[in-house]
Amino acid sequence: MTEDIKKGLLGIVVDETEVSKVMPEINSLTYRGYAAQDLCAKCKFEEVAYLILNGELPSEKQLKNFEKVERKERNLSKILLESIKNFPKKSHPMDVARTAVSIMGLEDKETKDNSPEANLRKVMRIFAKTPVALAAFYRIRKGKKIIKPKSNLSFSENFFYMCFGKVPEKEIVKAFDVSLILYAEHSFNVSTFTARTITSSLSDIHGAITGAIASLKGPLHGGANEEVMHMMNKIKKPENALNWINNALDQKAVVMGFGHRVYKSGDSRVPTMREYFSKVAKVKKDKKFEKIYDIVEKVMIERKNIHPNVDYPTGPTYHLMGFDTDFFTPIFVISRITGWSAHILEQHAANKLIRPLASYIGSSYRKVVPINQR
Repeated sequence: MTEDIKKGLLGIVVDETEVSKVMPEINSLTYRGYAAQDLCAKCKFEEVAYLILNGELPSEKQLKNFEKVERKERNLSKILLESIKNFPKKSHPMDVARTAVSIMGLEDKETKDNSPEANLRKVMRIFAKTPVALAAFYRIRKGKKIIKPKSNLSFSENFFYMCFGKVPEKEIVKAFDVSLILYAEHSFNVSTFTARTITSSLSDIHGAITGAIASLKGPLHGGANEEVMHMMNKIKKPENALNWINNALDQKAVVMGFGHRVYKSGDSRVPTMREYFSKVAKVKKDKKFEKIYDIVEKVMIERKNIHPNVDYPTGPTYHLMGFDTDFFTPIFVISRITGWSAHILEQHAANKLIRPLASYIGSSYRKVVPINQR
């Protein structure tokens, strides 16, 4: 009897979660029951991070305390700073993020403590320090001095300040905040499942997040936003877009930033991110990528009936903000740490070792022949 193999665990439900869901009745990704686009409209990123980690939106007092802890934990150790200075300047920033979190695990006095209280404290340290580590590398590889974090700046403002030495227009900061909210969590995607699998062996939270970062790096997951920008740079100008996308489809090339395992009629995050992409383009007085965006999207829908996912508008938005292309996915990391952490905490709360089966299709039983007879 042939076994029913579900490659990529397609359609397989492996566990329960309270963290997020794409709710078909409202056609939206939701965090703890709240539509992501509503959170973008009414909350800043720190509020959503609190929600994902704690289950409820914070009161003013709770938010103030949460921000106080995050800002207090921003400073990096001398060991981590020196390590970043010595990383090869050509390193991919995702590898820097992964390695930085590993070093944090070496330094953290609570690494072995998997209690809920200790894990939450470690979450806040990883959440606060990872963007600082990435911003430090951003400066170092450009031959510039590292900028220390400022405790009077919000999460998003501080990241801009550490990377560029200044905080941009409020419209840019809001667009960045929105992107972090939209990237913060997405149920059992490959990086989250990686984090939960590592956690299921009762490994530590630093190890689980390190594994999740490695998983997110791939172009079929988080790396797609970088591939979108590479595509737009190949197209170069709007006049080339129609021929480029038609040729790509004729040659059956994979067009990054389109399609999604979960959304079949369009990623619910796209309209919000598209709106803020347009706002950033207006502030930067650069409509070129918007025009390319619209042409490619129109052809993909008309010819393939495939809609964009959130990586499609996010890539050019980050480009217009001034970030290097290989920093797009690391920005995803500093947001998704919240979602990964919530799932790690959830896995610990009702843990069972994740150990699926495989259908063996190799050789039948064979006897070992001595080497002189082979």
